[in-house]
Amino acid sequence: MKRLQLIGLVILYTLLSNTAFALALKDIKGKVIDASNNQTLPGATIYIPDLKVTAITNNDGEFMLNNLPNKGSYLVEVHYIGYKTATKIVNFANAPILEFALQPTAIETKEIVITGSIISSTSKRNSASSAVVGKDQLLAPSTNLIDALTRVPGVSQITTGPSISKPVIRGLGYNRIVTLDDGIKQQGQQWGDEHGIEIDQFKSDRIEILRGAASLMYGSDALGGVINILEPSTAPEGQINGELITNYSTNNGLTANSLMLNGNENGFVWRARGTYKSAYSFKTPTGYFPNSGFNETDLSGMIGLNKSWGYTHLNVSSFRNNIGFYEPSLDDNGNFVTEDGEAFINSDFKNRELDYPRQDIRHFKIALNNNFILGNGNLKADFGYQQNQRRELEDGPEPALFFDLKTFTGDLKYYLHETNGWQPVFGLSADAGKSLNKADDEFLIPDYNTYGIGVFAFAKKNWDNNTFSIGARYDFRKNNGKQLFKDGEEIFAPFQNKFSNVSGALGFTHQFNEEWNFKANAGSAFRAPNPAELASNGVHEGTFRYEIGNSALSPERSYQVDAALEYEGKIVSASASVYNNYVHNFIYASNNGEIINAEGDDYPVYRYGQVNANLYGAEATLTIHPVPFIHFENTFGYVHAQNTSLSKPLAFIPAGTLRNELRFEPKIKGTNDAYLSVGINSAFKQTRVDDVFETPTSGYTLLNAGLGATFNLGKQPVKLSVSASNILNQKYYDALSRYKPGRLDYQNPNFGIYNVGRNITFGLYLPFSLAK
Repeated sequence: MKRLQLIGLVILYTLLSNTAFALALKDIKGKVIDASNNQTLPGATIYIPDLKVTAITNNDGEFMLNNLPNKGSYLVEVHYIGYKTATKIVNFANAPILEFALQPTAIETKEIVITGSIISSTSKRNSASSAVVGKDQLLAPSTNLIDALTRVPGVSQITTGPSISKPVIRGLGYNRIVTLDDGIKQQGQQWGDEHGIEIDQFKSDRIEILRGAASLMYGSDALGGVINILEPSTAPEGQINGELITNYSTNNGLTANSLMLNGNENGFVWRARGTYKSAYSFKTPTGYFPNSGFNETDLSGMIGLNKSWGYTHLNVSSFRNNIGFYEPSLDDNGNFVTEDGEAFINSDFKNRELDYPRQDIRHFKIALNNNFILGNGNLKADFGYQQNQRRELEDGPEPALFFDLKTFTGDLKYYLHETNGWQPVFGLSADAGKSLNKADDEFLIPDYNTYGIGVFAFAKKNWDNNTFSIGARYDFRKNNGKQLFKDGEEIFAPFQNKFSNVSGALGFTHQFNEEWNFKANAGSAFRAPNPAELASNGVHEGTFRYEIGNSALSPERSYQVDAALEYEGKIVSASASVYNNYVHNFIYASNNGEIINAEGDDYPVYRYGQVNANLYGAEATLTIHPVPFIHFENTFGYVHAQNTSLSKPLAFIPAGTLRNELRFEPKIKGTNDAYLSVGINSAFKQTRVDDVFETPTSGYTLLNAGLGATFNLGKQPVKLSVSASNILNQKYYDALSRYKPGRLDYQNPNFGIYNVGRNITFGLYLPFSLAK
């Protein structure tokens, strides 16, 4: 009931804002043409990111943008398959009829506008190291959202089988990465090893990845980078559009289905999506891993207004994921057996009904996103409420461990219009969270309250082919931990911590010409210790260890520099970047051989402490299109991480990776976008490990392939695809797999579970429009 009341109040606010901020309307007309022959381009997409306004060119290549502000300058971008994306800063006060002349290109069009930094701009004028994953890449076969992003150099994942992935950027993960969804920081017990990001894999058309320190805009936690998940573009005026996505994977029987509808009637915009995924146990090259299936149900919706005063969008989402777990037990022949010592039969592995133990993750979120035209600028205001519930079910439906976290967030940014090339931005953000233990049997962290507030100022200067940016931020954070007694014994002592920090950033970009671009960035960031690091005292289910916190921990402080050189030609595009990230008071859990008996079993004890650490590395991409139907793409990523206090490697750092893909893209009558691809994913050996509690991993090479095309059934396009991963059924351990030897069983450091074996995925994507 409380949720419905909250949604109702926000809807009322949304409707009232239509009159409260009324301004004069403005409509802008335009045309999109081919720069080489001046022919019009029907079906091109025009988008204004800061206003969330979309239009499509008609059969004459013309478009109309409705309900726009009558003043201010905004970035407009135009996309069309087979052409370079075009962008233009348009002053709405005296905008003429717009004309965009697009340049044909053999290189696949790239998303070039970055909105996750403080000021939306093209990638060439954004100093942050960034990458954008578009719709086609998100539709490529993957088991979850984070798995889909690991094709980006510098991005890795901590996995617990195919069902759970946690993002890692430039060697840093957990609370050192900020995930942004609908403009709101995702708050879902990020410190935990054994659950992933609680976001629908299919909900976004576009995801931005910012690599490197980003505390200036996002405050605490953004040491390694940011994953910015953007809501899909609104439908063009007067249209109702939708899409159907369905996939099936042979390895674990994963079925994934998602249906979305969105519409726009005179600036009243709406969207609804439902997704369901189900899988049984996954199969390694040596056999199935018991009770490793999962099922996921996602529902989300949006209503909003796009008007001359700006926009206001209300997003509501519900995520639920049930995941099976299995603590390996072997018979004398090395086969998996149940807790009773009975052998599994083949039908057990393909049973989609999960056994115990298992995990029940639920995440409910309301996000209100606004952009109001006020005075000589505009105010972006994002407000959010989240409830994250995590239940650990050991032998029945009653949870042995139950965390309930509620978080309120607010973020305000006021943008002054650009004057003499300078655009200043001022921001204020605040959050408040409350976490409760709702189970009676087990406790890992205490009940706690957490509060944070931050203010920042930022300015960006544009001149000629250069940009310069500078900013500073102040943050204050407070944690209150609650005391807990069980059976007369104190489990958690009360604690209170207060942390403050000043961070800053400098950035510079320079365009040598149309092909060559340089960017550099320097900044500091910080991360306040989370309650798990401060006060854990119990068995961390799924990680097979006993964790003890340290209430005397200090904040982590990061100092990073990076630089990148980029080239984009007609046949070749390439980029190379290097970085160094020094982290003072790096927090980590380590084991010195201590063992404790808890719940009738022995567990290694991991205590939280601090060291200094340094991470440096490089990323590179090279794409070659020697002829229009051949596409050769290559990416490389490497990170070197050192515990400088103890003169040894940091633990659980991704191995260097090299990805190569050759695509043949023939023109076949009756189809569009046909392709046949062959790819190799290689990981180097990782011998730089902390041998106290981790083992090295060998290098490996996986062979992948795929084919697909878009067919037209009348006027209805249908995209079909088939892809195969690990075709040779290679046995391998990834360096960040929680099932690799040394992480799964402390008593037997040689025991591990291989990563997923051969997998073939069949996919269908059907975009459609409904006649009005």
